[in-house]
Amino acid sequence: MSDGSNDIGAAGQAWATDRDPTDAELQARFRPIFARIAAGAVEREAERKLPHEEVQWLRQAGFGAVRIPRSYGGLGATLPQFFGLLLELATADSNVSHLLRGHFSFLESRLNHEDEATRAFWFPKVVDGALIGYAMAEQSAVTGTSATIVRDGEGWRLNGKKYYSTGTIYADWIVATVLDGETLTSVAFPATLPGVTRLDDWDGFGQRMTGSGTTVFENVRLRDDHIVRRFDGKFAPSYHKAFLQLVLLTSIAGAGRAALQDAIAFVQRKTRAFDVKGESSPRHDPLVQRVVGRLASLSYAADSIVDNVARTLEDTRRQSVAGTADEALFVAADIRAFQAQQVVIDLVLQASTLLFEVGGASATSESRRLDRHWRNARTAASHNPAIFRERMIGDYYLNGTVPPVGPWTAPATPVEEGAPKQ
Repeated sequence: MSDGSNDIGAAGQAWATDRDPTDAELQARFRPIFARIAAGAVEREAERKLPHEEVQWLRQAGFGAVRIPRSYGGLGATLPQFFGLLLELATADSNVSHLLRGHFSFLESRLNHEDEATRAFWFPKVVDGALIGYAMAEQSAVTGTSATIVRDGEGWRLNGKKYYSTGTIYADWIVATVLDGETLTSVAFPATLPGVTRLDDWDGFGQRMTGSGTTVFENVRLRDDHIVRRFDGKFAPSYHKAFLQLVLLTSIAGAGRAALQDAIAFVQRKTRAFDVKGESSPRHDPLVQRVVGRLASLSYAADSIVDNVARTLEDTRRQSVAGTADEALFVAADIRAFQAQQVVIDLVLQASTLLFEVGGASATSESRRLDRHWRNARTAASHNPAIFRERMIGDYYLNGTVPPVGPWTAPATPVEEGAPKQ
């Protein structure tokens, strides 16, 4: 647990009122931290320095609890407010916004959970600073799960290896998918249990500091109450898949906004231009102005799409809470998120390439690391290949085919076994 846990708890109590937080209150709380994170982004990129300190700043400010209701000591932000803040964090460093994806995904499913004991267990821990990481995917010859739990006396033994464990290296708790025989099972346990090894061996050319590498489980001793759920193969529709997608799209849009900011700062400092003798002021060059105008427009479009989907998810959640949601509503949320994916990726990849038109060869200097915006956006975009979702969109409109639901989209239907007690 973080050293700043008491600070977070006190902050949560201060926010425990009936009214919703305002945008101004949330921004005043977090923008100074985002600015500090942004200040070290280039250095971290150059040195491949994991942002442990920066994650600690966010813990201490209660960012991990921003979606938790005020009645539990959280900040109670709406989905549009949350994604607005996440976009600002992604602009500061999209590595940091991305590494929190599993944390916020897990908490969003707890928000929609029917079991009050589950919320009562997890929310206070997160308000006190705990972070949650996912260890779901594996590198193997086939897509699936090979990690296993087997009964060992009064408990269980967990063995296996996960990859793409984004954020787990920073986490206090790990949520992993395993097999109990042939039954797909979700387990949650403290990250420091004996036998857990977290490696920083992610070798992607972008999002280098997300910790998206290997997590190894070697005879990890689990209790019965570390088993969170067993999946029975029947999954109810929800907005969870769209939520997961939007976290990625927000990180991508943040890279686009950062590219715009870096382009503006780069041009404003320049005193020479291509094919112009002597000292000059590129900021007054109509061609340079046009490039920056295009960059601003691409970023604005990406930001607007993210905000639109966030508002769709908020409306979907509210109807779900009110009991007026149906399958068609959740399907529409998925389709909107998939459509956004097709466009936001293209907008930001355009922007992060167009950025170099304002600077000539000097913009490619390794010391500036301006290429990180394209690399980060391209890497985040590759997590869920857009072509698969594009086909689903077409199949939906042409044939009415509903996108499949799965175990990570339906928190209410699995058979619950309880919540961990430590």
